[in-house]
Amino acid sequence: MTGRVVVIGVGNALRGDDGAGLAAVEALRDRVPEGTVLAASDGEPARMLDLWRGADTVVVVEALRVRPARPGALHTLTAADAAVGPAPGTASTHALGLGECLALAEALDRLPRRLVVHAVEVTDIGLGTGLSEAVRSALPDLIDRVAASVRQAYERDR
Repeated sequence: MTGRVVVIGVGNALRGDDGAGLAAVEALRDRVPEGTVLAASDGEPARMLDLWRGADTVVVVEALRVRPARPGALHTLTAADAAVGPAPGTASTHALGLGECLALAEALDRLPRRLVVHAVEVTDIGLGTGLSEAVRSALPDLIDRVAASVRQAYERDR
């Protein structure tokens, strides 16, 4: 056990609300203990696995499309929840979702000991920068949830 904590913001800042995970991770820079790894990813599974290599705890911050949409609604998923795949009517904003990434990690014996996903429901993932009002309004609560997960990880590893 290394006690290493990695926070990965997944998304694309050039696709509207899909940049929410990246924005959350950037806002965490002064809110997490020294030694916490903060990273950005486009969600490609092999790169995700490289980012969390050697970590005991991984916190993923992600955008989620849900039908019917409730833009700004927050979700917290365990690794088991994410591995099963999204509930009917939901989808990752990326070509391959976190479920595929976790399946690959399991097949390669590279799952972290603990993984939690914090996601915000989004509405606009079209080309363009900036978050919608609903996602921008939810961002402080999303950031608080991620920061709490990081604190809990360090408390568990004491």
